Order: sequence, then C-alpha cells, then structure tokens
Amino acid sequence: MPTVAPAAPLAHLSRRRRLSIYAFMMMALFMATLDNQIVSTALPTIVAELGSIERFGWVSAAYLLAQSAIMPVYGKLGDLFGRKYVMMFAISLFVVGSLSCGLAWSMDSLIAARVLQGLGGGGIMVSIFSINADLFEPRERARYQSFSSLVLMASGSIGPTLGGAMSQYFGWRSIFLVNLPVGILVLSGIFLLLPYVRPNRQPKIDYAGAATLALTIGLIVLWADGAQIFGGMFTPVTFGILALATISAIAWVHIERRSLEPIIPLSLFRNRNFPLLLIVALTSGGIGIGLVNYHALFLQMTTGLSPAHAGLFFIALTCGIAVGSLTAGRLIERTGRYKPFLITGTTLSVLALIGVSQIQVGTSLWLIGAVLATCGLSIGLAQQSPVIGVQLVAPQGDIGAATGAVTLCRMAGASLAISIYGAVLSARLMAGAGDVSDMPDPSSLSPDALAALPETSRIAVSMLFSDAFTWLYMVAAGLSVIGLTAAILLRPTLMPVSKRAG
Repeated sequence: MPTVAPAAPLAHLSRRRRLSIYAFMMMALFMATLDNQIVSTALPTIVAELGSIERFGWVSAAYLLAQSAIMPVYGKLGDLFGRKYVMMFAISLFVVGSLSCGLAWSMDSLIAARVLQGLGGGGIMVSIFSINADLFEPRERARYQSFSSLVLMASGSIGPTLGGAMSQYFGWRSIFLVNLPVGILVLSGIFLLLPYVRPNRQPKIDYAGAATLALTIGLIVLWADGAQIFGGMFTPVTFGILALATISAIAWVHIERRSLEPIIPLSLFRNRNFPLLLIVALTSGGIGIGLVNYHALFLQMTTGLSPAHAGLFFIALTCGIAVGSLTAGRLIERTGRYKPFLITGTTLSVLALIGVSQIQVGTSLWLIGAVLATCGLSIGLAQQSPVIGVQLVAPQGDIGAATGAVTLCRMAGASLAISIYGAVLSARLMAGAGDVSDMPDPSSLSPDALAALPETSRIAVSMLFSDAFTWLYMVAAGLSVIGLTAAILLRPTLMPVSKRAG
C-alpha cells in the first residue's frame, strides 16, 4: 500500500515566518551539536586546571550518555504536549547546563553539569526535526532537512578547531558560557514566532517505558565507551553492563506492549520501512559521524601532514557533503522519492571507503582529496533520508516518537562505530608493532613525534598506520554494506505534491 504522508500542521504560516522559525532552530541545532565537538580540543586545558585526569573521559561521555538516553523521551513528550514548550524546556535546560559547566569548580561538578547539558541537547535535536515536520509539507521538508544535515556536519568539522582557539585565547570556560547569549536569543525567537499546536489527545506519560528505555540506551552507550572508560569493551565490568542492558531492553518491550502511550509505539515496526530505516540511520551515524576523527588521524599519521594541513582536507569532505545533501534535498523535493538517493549514497559510500582503504604511503594528495570528497558526497546524498522516511511512515501523532528513534539510532551508531574503529586500529597497531624495532609504542605517538623521527623509522611507522587504517576502512565499508542492504529492501514511497510552494 502507498504511504500516506502526515500533514504539516504549521504549513499555513507565511513563508517568512516559517523561515524565521527555521533559522532560530538551526541556531539551536548548531549550538547543541557543536558542544560535544568543541570540548574535545579543550580537554587538556580543563584537566590542567581541574585535575582528575583519570576521569577526563567522562566529560564527553556524560554528555553523550544523557543526550542519547533522553532523545526518544523528548520525541514522545512533543507528541503528547506539543513541540513548542518541549523545545523551550530543552533549550532552557541546555543553557542552565552550559552555565553550570562554565562555573564548575572540580571535575566532578563539570561532569554533573555535562549530564544536565546533555539532557537539554538531546531534546533540542529531536524537537527540531519534529518541528520541521510541522512546518513543511513532505516534499518541501526534504530541502530543509538537507540544510539541517549541513549544520550537523559543519559543527563536527569546525568544533575541534573552535574549541582549541577559544580555550587558548579566552579560557576553557568560554566554550560553555558562549551558549548563554545564543540560547537566550533562540529561546526568545521560538517563544515569539512558533505557534503552540495542542495535540488532540489526553496526555498519559509512560514513566516505566521512559525509564527502562533511557536505562537501556545509557547502558549501551556506556558499553560502547568501555574502551575509553573501563580499559576495554570486553572486560568483566563491560560484560556486566551489556547484560544489564539486555535485561532492561527485554523489560522495555514488555512494558511498551501494554502501555497506552508507549515512548516508541511498537506498532511502527509493523511497517517494514521503519526498522530498515533505523538500520540505515545506525550505519550512517557510524560512517558520517564516527569516522570524522579517524580521517584526521589517518591523514596525519600516514601522509606526514601537520594538523593544520590535514584540516584543509576536511574542506574536500565538507564540500562533498554539502553538494550531496543539497542535491538530494532538491531532487527528493522534485521527484517525491528518497529511496533512489539513499541507495546511490550508500553504494557510493561502500566504493569510496574501499578506495580510502587502498591509500598507501606516498599516494598523491590530490587523489586523497578526491576520495575524501567522494566520501562526503556519499554521506550527503543519504543522510537526511532516514528522518524523512520515518516521518512518512509514522502517523501525525507519533512523528516525534519516530523522529526520536531515528535520531537516537544515528547517535548510537556513531558511538558504537567509534569504539569498534578504535579497537580495530589498536589491535592492528599492536600486531605490527614488533616489526618496528627500537621504537616506542606506535599508538602513543603524536603527529609531531612522528615528524621528529629519523626518516627510516618515520616511514616504517607510517606504513604500520597505513596497514591498520586499511583494516579500519574495510570495516567501515562493511558497515556501509549493511546500510545498503537495508536501503535496497525498503518499500518504495512516493510523497504527495506539496499543497503550497515552498
């Protein structure tokens, strides 16, 4: 049966007002997604002042855990109570969390503040994609989802550089305190411009389902970060965490079957496209978000590029993403179909990652740039389709829940993939370390230390990293194959023509 797309309740607003609301939402999205990226390069400065280096990994992990665990809950709250005030609550929570981070007096207080900030950030991300579905008809929505995707990638690209610069010139607290004026501006704009749409249903909050789902997600993300936090993904502690996550997941399914207003309605899974799109979102997060930092390490440790010069290659990656995302958005709007572009993007991703895996020491930098641009193009072509797809599948009353589920899968995929990539890289470096004599542990070498080595040793270490990254990128290509398979199995969907021009 053809899918009937839910109507957009706010599509009757004037174009100027809708675009103004959208602009404020993009500011909020940039603020929330930039935050975890911007912290990474400021961590050494934070540790130098607050100490407790043994817990520094929790500064990022606490934010990710809270953000991931709360996403589906916010999606459902928006369906039950209306998205305006849920969005405003999330922004307010994020601003309070940012202020608490900026005023932190110890590592423990900073970690606690990051949890608060993550609880707001997760709500911002889910609410924005849900509000897009209220503002724009399905075909028109595809174009604006592509802009949202660009904001996500832009924050990931400039975040580390911006974090390093701000912590150097203004102090590390500035990376949190800068959110206050931006958050207040966005909060004011949403309050004044976004109408309140009251859902035509009696709110019944599924507290038990929300608690068990949040616990399950938090435990899975914690397990995925086990290598950084507990010294490995397969230790007694992490096995215990995985066991608890399994028990919690079984309990959640049991609760949701009986709930009047489940956090993620299990009825959504009856449509074949919904679980397939969740698989696509999981793999796209692992490729589009999870690989970003590894691209940078690959360039510096195999080509000898400095961090600054390696950063220039991200222009090729980002440009590819921009071209792919904008092209897909326009063509989906024109044709009313997203599956062809999802298949094209994931196919191109498999081929591009296989291409990157074959790059060796001495490969032309122009060729490396072209391959990275192709990687970016593949990400851009496919990344907005999972959100568009689940919003087409879900009834209007469950769009927030469906959006929360797919956004969660993307972030969970990134977290899981980062841990898998790290384990593959570490294992291959350890396996080949014996071939490089009279050298410290290669995995502990920085790009500057690599550049200072004698020529023979430098080439040997670069070749060792090149071999390790061959395995890493082949694993990533395998992940893309899973996403491609799910995309091929999707039932084709034709979106109706928008009632009004965008």
